[in-house]
Amino acid sequence: MNFPFYIARRYLFSKKSTHAINIISGISVVGVAVATMALVVTLSVFNGFHDLVASFFTQMDPQLKVIPVKGKTAASDDPVLLKIRHLPEVEVATECLEDQALAVYGSRQMMVRIKGVQDNFDTLTHIREVVEGDGEFCLHAADMNYGIPGLGIAYQLGLGYTYQNPLKIYAPRREGQLNIANPTDGFVEDELYSPGVVFCIKQSKYDKQYILTSLDFTQQLFDQQGRLSSLELRLRPGSDFEGVKEKMRQIAAGRFNVLDRYEQQDDTFRIMKVEKLMAYIFLTFILVIACFNIIGSLSMLIIDKRNDVVTLSNLGASNHQIIRIFLFEGRLISMMGAVIGIVLGLLLCWIQQQYGIVRLGDSEGIFVVDAYPVSVHPWDVVVIFITVVAVGFLSVWYPVRYFARRLLRSK
Repeated sequence: MNFPFYIARRYLFSKKSTHAINIISGISVVGVAVATMALVVTLSVFNGFHDLVASFFTQMDPQLKVIPVKGKTAASDDPVLLKIRHLPEVEVATECLEDQALAVYGSRQMMVRIKGVQDNFDTLTHIREVVEGDGEFCLHAADMNYGIPGLGIAYQLGLGYTYQNPLKIYAPRREGQLNIANPTDGFVEDELYSPGVVFCIKQSKYDKQYILTSLDFTQQLFDQQGRLSSLELRLRPGSDFEGVKEKMRQIAAGRFNVLDRYEQQDDTFRIMKVEKLMAYIFLTFILVIACFNIIGSLSMLIIDKRNDVVTLSNLGASNHQIIRIFLFEGRLISMMGAVIGIVLGLLLCWIQQQYGIVRLGDSEGIFVVDAYPVSVHPWDVVVIFITVVAVGFLSVWYPVRYFARRLLRSK
């Protein structure tokens, strides 16, 4: 057995001549454990919100989305897009065209994004799971185009699930000059009718901005016949997702971007990653402060064991071995705190997942979820353990060597 480690282990669990040293050692373990537990719980809560937001986006966002690198639109019959949509791994492909427009209903008006899609859009996404109302998901019937607004738009415009009068949509004309005497002549006007439903993604980005309608309507409204702003795809079950995405990017050859669901919402998830990183850094600083207790405990232990140091030295222990004894002592304290903290943190996360002890509000249904979501990622646990051990090791390295050398010089 490693001699310094054996002595350090005996010192950790043995009684000291001064009872305060045992108390301070216990406080050191508790401090490290609490900081570790806070890291596990906090990062797991961030993971929970991340997974929760991702689950909402998948109701509307396709598996893969192909958009032009330059400009807002591309030709629907572009050879690159045709090659991508006819790959054997592609099960559903939908052309989409979206842009800003003005929606007017009665005396109310607001800027919205009109997204025109093909009839197979409901097989591409889970949109049918988030529609509410007395009707059904439908984009057009004969020459009548339907508009399915988000719940936020329906509320602000006073539409309800079924709006009796047509919803007027205005978009600027792409060609020609504006007639100052008749400004309305500079806009294309069209109408959308109600299919009796609205959609609710529970994300303001969609619910308060988007109206779904047919692709033909948007191409006519924005004067973009034969063009699309994105090609949205769903792959066949069992396909190698990353491999297919890379193949599509090679076909696109820099002319089109191929985005998965997380890349489509890159801004949102980047902000969440930054918040998680800042929480990790902040709690690591708290961990560093907690490690000062270890330094105090070890300095008192070195003074308490000065007679043992003389004895060990006389028995042939080198100065390096004696210093390592106290270094191992500090490392054992930090590792004990790390293990205890991780176990407690995982236990709290399990309790929150099962019973939702910490709630978001006093009443149910106020928020999207009633309790804080928690998701434990194994890699986070590994990073936390490495962080705690590394901080503990580094925090005691210089103080122990300094105090131990002073003791050895004075023996």
